[in-house]
Amino acid sequence: MLLVAGIVVFFGGSDRLEGPAGRVEDRSLDKAAPSSETAARRDDEAASPLRPTSISPQLIEVPKPELAGEFLRMWRVSGSNICSALREAGIAVSEWKTASMRNRNYECYFQRVYERDETRPLSSTFLKVRGNEMGEIVEVRARIIGPTTDDEGRLAPAILRMFEIIVKQACWRDLEDSLTSIQKLRNVEYERFGAYLSFKREADGGSNFDFVLGLKATSASQMRTKTYFSPERWLTGTDRRNVSGNVILTDRSGTSMLANCAN
Repeated sequence: MLLVAGIVVFFGGSDRLEGPAGRVEDRSLDKAAPSSETAARRDDEAASPLRPTSISPQLIEVPKPELAGEFLRMWRVSGSNICSALREAGIAVSEWKTASMRNRNYECYFQRVYERDETRPLSSTFLKVRGNEMGEIVEVRARIIGPTTDDEGRLAPAILRMFEIIVKQACWRDLEDSLTSIQKLRNVEYERFGAYLSFKREADGGSNFDFVLGLKATSASQMRTKTYFSPERWLTGTDRRNVSGNVILTDRSGTSMLANCAN
C-alpha cells in the first residue's frame, strides 16, 4: 500500500510541474504567430503603391437647372420672354435691356398717363420687370392710379390682362386665384413656398394700388435647396474622370430658364 501511494504521488507531481510550463509555451507561440502575420501584411502594404479611387460620375454630377423647378420655387420664364409676351398682348413695354450704361441690372417697363392735373397724374399705369444679365427675373412691380372700372367696380379688362399675363407666365398655379381679388380691387397678399404676391391699396385710402411679385425663399429647407442648385456652390473642373473624392465639378454654361412655359 505504501509503495502504490508513493507511485501515485510521484506521477501527480510531475504533471503539475510540466503542465503549466507547457501551457505558457503554447501561449507564447500563439502570440508570436499573429505578430508575424501583421508585420508581413504591413510590409506588403508599404511596398505596393496607392491605387487611385474611381468615383462614379453620378456621385459628382452637377445638378441640372431644369430640374430645380421640381424642388424649388423659381421663375420658369426669362425676363426677355415675359416682356415679349406682354408686347404680344398689346401692352407696349420696352425691350429687355440694361437700365443704364453704368448699371448691370436689366429691365423692361411700361408707363402711360391717361389723365393728370397740374401737379400729378390722376389716372396712370406703370409696370416694370426687373432682372439680371442672365435673363433671370428678380421682381415684377406695377402701380395703377385711378384705374378704370365697370359699373360693379371691377378692374377694366385691358389693365387686368397685364396682371393675368404676369401671373400665368410665372407658372405658379397656386397664385392664380389672386387674380379674382385684383379684378375686384381688393387687397391680397400671398407668401407661399418661396414666392410672394402683393396687391394693396395705398395707405392714404385713395385709388392708388401697388403690385409686387417675386421670389422669397425664407424657410430653412428652401434656403438649403436654393443653395444646392446655385452655380456658385459648384467648383469648375476639367476632367470628370480624374477627380478626388472631395472635389465637386460644375458646368457654368447657362443657369436661367429661357423656356416660355405659359401662353
